[in-house]
Amino acid sequence: MTKLTIGQLAARSGVPVRTIRFWSDEGVLPETDRTDGGYRRYDAQAVARLDLVRTLRELGMGLDEVRLVLDRRRSVEDVAAAHVRAIDDRIRVLRTQRAVCTLLARGAPSPRKAALMNDLARLSAAERRRMIDGFVDAAFAGTDPASPGAGIADAMRTLPAELPDDPSTEQVEAWVELAELVADPAFLARVREMTVAGSAAERPEGIDPALVAEHAGAALAAGTAPDSPEASAVVDRLSPPGSDRAGQAAVIDTFADRRVERYWTLLGVLNGWDPFPPQVPAFEWLAAALRAHP
Repeated sequence: MTKLTIGQLAARSGVPVRTIRFWSDEGVLPETDRTDGGYRRYDAQAVARLDLVRTLRELGMGLDEVRLVLDRRRSVEDVAAAHVRAIDDRIRVLRTQRAVCTLLARGAPSPRKAALMNDLARLSAAERRRMIDGFVDAAFAGTDPASPGAGIADAMRTLPAELPDDPSTEQVEAWVELAELVADPAFLARVREMTVAGSAAERPEGIDPALVAEHAGAALAAGTAPDSPEASAVVDRLSPPGSDRAGQAAVIDTFADRRVERYWTLLGVLNGWDPFPPQVPAFEWLAAALRAHP
């Protein structure tokens, strides 16, 4: 093959002259020789090398990585595998950013929420994990790991390692709301209160959560007032006469919290769990009815 000038090589390869000259100066594409007039010339081996350099650069590899491949200090396979991982990470970030932009396009959120959405879109899986772990560690610090409620801590850590590859706007909204919850000192204090109480107290006899959902939930849905005669019959079904109804109401006040229930709902959205109807309103109704019918 006749040796090519830099202009001929550029025309053949589609790589601009200035780029070929830069790569030559950087040592990744040395010229074969020079003419008497000092013009660079390239042989067939240089042409093949240029094709490889161009391919690697188009794949996003830096010149340092290209040199390692050309010098056979790293294989193309190793470098390509590393770039696959980097590209996958970038794709996940872009998909999340797309979902965030979709939310922003629906309407103008507060500047704080917009900033939070942007910040969360940039978090890695490890950073999201630390955010949740830090919250749970603070809420359960010093409690007995063998206590009946200790397993709740593990359940509260069940944030998925990654958002789905193509997160829905609902999942991004859940992610943002969850981040706001765990960053709220008042919410942490409330969970801490429930944790400490749960490690020291048991649910009073006669309060069956399934029956509360069934009977108190039905009364609430029917619009029955907690202090009505109809409510008295529901209370008798759930708490036999002679029970410590004031104590039962106090326990409900301690352990029934709408924001804590919302935490579980948000985890469900992120993990793809089947949705569940809210249970706390039924317990709130029952607490009021227990006090109204002691």
